[in-house]
Amino acid sequence: MHTPTPSAILEVNGLNFSYPERTLFSDWSASLRPGVTLVLGGDGRGKTTLLRLLAGDLAGNAGELSINGVKLKTYPKDYRRQVFWVEPRTYTFDQMTPLEFFDLQRSTHAGFDEGVLAQCVQGLALTPELHKQLFMLSTGSKRKVWLAAAFASGAAVTLLDMPFAALDKASIANVLSLLNEAAAHPTRAFMVADYAAPAGVPMAATVDLGR
Repeated sequence: MHTPTPSAILEVNGLNFSYPERTLFSDWSASLRPGVTLVLGGDGRGKTTLLRLLAGDLAGNAGELSINGVKLKTYPKDYRRQVFWVEPRTYTFDQMTPLEFFDLQRSTHAGFDEGVLAQCVQGLALTPELHKQLFMLSTGSKRKVWLAAAFASGAAVTLLDMPFAALDKASIANVLSLLNEAAAHPTRAFMVADYAAPAGVPMAATVDLGR
C-alpha cells in the first residue's frame, strides 16, 4: 500500500546570503516536511544564520520563503506567527520571568499547548525558576525556558539551535523524548542545528553544511 509523502510545510526557493567576507548560501532551495530535520555543520558553517534566515529574523540577499503557502516577503507578520525561534544567547527577555515569557508566546502562537508546557516544566525541572527574572537564571535554565516554549508553541516551524548545550543529563534525556514525539508529528516541522545527530531520533531529512 502506497503511503503518501507529507506535503512540505516550509518551502525555500533560491535563497542567497553573504557576509562581506564570504558567501554562505547561494541559490539554496529546500522543502521542510513534518518531523525533525537536522542541520549539521562545524563552527562558522552557517547553522545559526540559516535558522535566522528561515525565521525571518535575518533578511536574505535573494530568495523566497513560504510556510503553508504564506510568503515571508508578502505577509511577514503572518509568516513569523507560524515560526518559533529564540536565539539562545539573547538578552531580549532578561527582565521577564519564565511565566511572563510563556504568556508572550501564548499571545503569539494560536496553537500554544498548555499540556505540553506543563510536561516540559516538570520534565526540565523548571518549577523553582518560574518566578525569577531570566537574567537571574543559569545558561542551562534559560535554554530550558526557550525549549519548553518551543515545544509548547504549536508553531508550524520550530527552529532549535544547539538544543542540548548547557543541559544536565536528565534534561537531555527529556529533550530527546520530546524530539522523538516531534519526529512523528503530522503538521509541525522541527529543524535542529547541531554538530551531530541527536541519539535515537528519526530524521525526516538532513542538511549538511560541511565541517
